[in-house]
Amino acid sequence: MESSAKAPISEALNQLWVKFLPMMEERLAALEAANRELAAGCLSDETRLAAASAAHKLAGVLGTFGLAEGTALAREAELACSGDMSGDTQRKARLEAIAGELARMVRGRG
Repeated sequence: MESSAKAPISEALNQLWVKFLPMMEERLAALEAANRELAAGCLSDETRLAAASAAHKLAGVLGTFGLAEGTALAREAELACSGDMSGDTQRKARLEAIAGELARMVRGRG
């Protein structure tokens, strides 16, 4: 592809990123809410399921923007949120790390 053709594509992707950023922030907030409830020892099924759904959607949108690592992390978060997490300190710690990395990825691209 010629460099003159790359500029409009790059600009279009940047415009789409800006358009989808509020939705990605909402999805990150769902993961962060699950982490807060986990830390407090009171993760509700509603919050857990919302986090799993948010992670699933993040996986898709990050893949659209070529962020394969973000897609893999979001899929891992979705899997972590798909079952009972009480007493599973390793999974809790991993979910917290994933949420932090996804937040850095999304907020760092802005």
